[in-house]
Amino acid sequence: IASTLDIRIGDDVKFTFHVTNTSAKRVELRFASGQTHDLTVLDAQGREVWRWSRGRMFTQSMQNKVLGTSDTLTFTETWRPEHPGQYTAVASLLSQNHPTQQRVDFALTGKTVSLR
Repeated sequence: IASTLDIRIGDDVKFTFHVTNTSAKRVELRFASGQTHDLTVLDAQGREVWRWSRGRMFTQSMQNKVLGTSDTLTFTETWRPEHPGQYTAVASLLSQNHPTQQRVDFALTGKTVSLR
């Protein structure tokens, strides 16, 4: 399993997390609940400033997803930042048997932050 995390900065910050089966055979991903992934934003001191899953509810039943050769799962989430600064985005696939994580550092200047 390979993963990438793309970030697009505008008025909001859009995260696109791709998880791809790079093997020659199909892969079954097992999840302990309805939550398949999570996305966290950390400030320059490593403190969590945003978590996509906070306040959300997920089914408590196990689930499986099958990825064929070269298949990709894509998760897209949006964060509305409150302040400019240096940040790290952490995207995680919460699979029990094939967990993966991507970290990307990014900066927000006053011009790219919308304070609505």
